[in-house]
Amino acid sequence: MNRLIVAYKPSGIGSNKFLYTLKRKYGEKKAGFAGTLDPFAKGVLLVGFGSYTKLFRFLNKTPKRYRATLWLGAKSDTLDSEMIEKVSIVPEQKLSAVEEALASLEGALEYEPPIFSAKRINGQRAYDLARAGKEVVLNKINSTIYETKLVHYAHPFVTFEATVSEGTYIRSLGLMVAKKLGYEAGSLTMLERLNEGQFFYENERAIDIKKALNIPQNYYLGDYDNIRYGRVLALEDFKVQDEGTYWIDNGDFISIVTLNAAAVKYELGRIAC
Repeated sequence: MNRLIVAYKPSGIGSNKFLYTLKRKYGEKKAGFAGTLDPFAKGVLLVGFGSYTKLFRFLNKTPKRYRATLWLGAKSDTLDSEMIEKVSIVPEQKLSAVEEALASLEGALEYEPPIFSAKRINGQRAYDLARAGKEVVLNKINSTIYETKLVHYAHPFVTFEATVSEGTYIRSLGLMVAKKLGYEAGSLTMLERLNEGQFFYENERAIDIKKALNIPQNYYLGDYDNIRYGRVLALEDFKVQDEGTYWIDNGDFISIVTLNAAAVKYELGRIAC
């Protein structure tokens, strides 16, 4: 079964374990997801079954939007409530100051990701290494923060939303907000992914892949048996001959090809739909 859905992962379970429950639910052995959520986080998880696992790189998955609640004054190596070490009583802020701290994050940011994150180090998740007591050294990363919004402030808790580029660590944003307000520590008590680009949770409704692809459609004017049997394709047989990657509608299946002056390259030969 080829299927693309948006699932909702609850907190307290890793993305891989959650995927296993979906495999059992739909009776499918081959499945994958885009955009890992670690066990603490909950929310939107884009899941593909069958051959659709090959399509993630051609989907519009950015920007991503998150909602989080920040506990001002709470110190934790995980930057969330899983491993709170100390809670300091901190003075209350004016609402305008909290809004300004959030707004100051907007734009390009360079920062260190948290050691308890889903980032991979030599094939292993950073949070697995950190929980095992192993040293975790992560390079600084760059993110773009497109928009921030204060949802609610009930001291010492700040609930906010952030629309960000792929790979942004919201825990790190929370700590930045705390420090901009003059506090040494701040940890999340809740983290939820609301969407990945155009993808929102809609009760695991099957998504029309032809409407979800983030590449333009092209038209092959030659003999469709050439695509069906993976033969060499000629650039002049395409309606649009500009360089780029396109998807071709072949009725019951689609193909994805990259065109350039030298050759036509199959990215994906035949994906049933």
